[in-house]
Amino acid sequence: MIDDAGIVAFTLASAAAATLLIAVPGVAAGYLLARHRGKSRGAIETLLSLPLVLPPTAVGLLLLQVFRPNGAIGRALAAVGAPVVFTYRGVIVATTVMAFPLLVRSARTAFEEVDPRLLDVARTLGATRFSAFRRVALPLARRGIVAGLLLAFSRGLGEFGATILVAGNIPGETQTLSLAIFHRTQLGDDPGAMRLVLVIVVIAFVAVWATELLTRKRAR
Repeated sequence: MIDDAGIVAFTLASAAAATLLIAVPGVAAGYLLARHRGKSRGAIETLLSLPLVLPPTAVGLLLLQVFRPNGAIGRALAAVGAPVVFTYRGVIVATTVMAFPLLVRSARTAFEEVDPRLLDVARTLGATRFSAFRRVALPLARRGIVAGLLLAFSRGLGEFGATILVAGNIPGETQTLSLAIFHRTQLGDDPGAMRLVLVIVVIAFVAVWATELLTRKRAR
């Protein structure tokens, strides 16, 4: 059970770290997409949504190429003592990329429901664009944003394909719940795998349930 507790704690920490990393850029991207009406909006939105439709292993392979140890970025990170490949950082990077589109889409939808005339009124009263965003748009869209953060966190809990390519499946170092379930199944330890399945089902259920509650309140 000590090993199980460590795996659960690492998975929760990785998903939480990834969610925190995408919070500001995800909300900003959602707001810009909601307010942008140019021809490039469709292309930008499609690009940001690619991790949702691409096979996770394809995303993982792309990340592996970007952060490979013999590449420019990989060498630069290694030089400052922060390598990504086959480290816990790789887990966070993979989780961040896979969860980011969920937050962007949820935030964009929430900001689209904010009446733009309210922002215009704030501007006429002397508020700057950022002040109008912070004092008007952000509070009105907060439920949708929190729901997006919870969805991103839930996605991070179950990330597998991209993670195993970028971070590997190293027990005690990069092994998350989904990787541990796969590993134990391969070893024939079905009871141990099922124990972890039950844990992740409970955590995911709570997160998704909270998201549904927020979404319903927002719809009202």
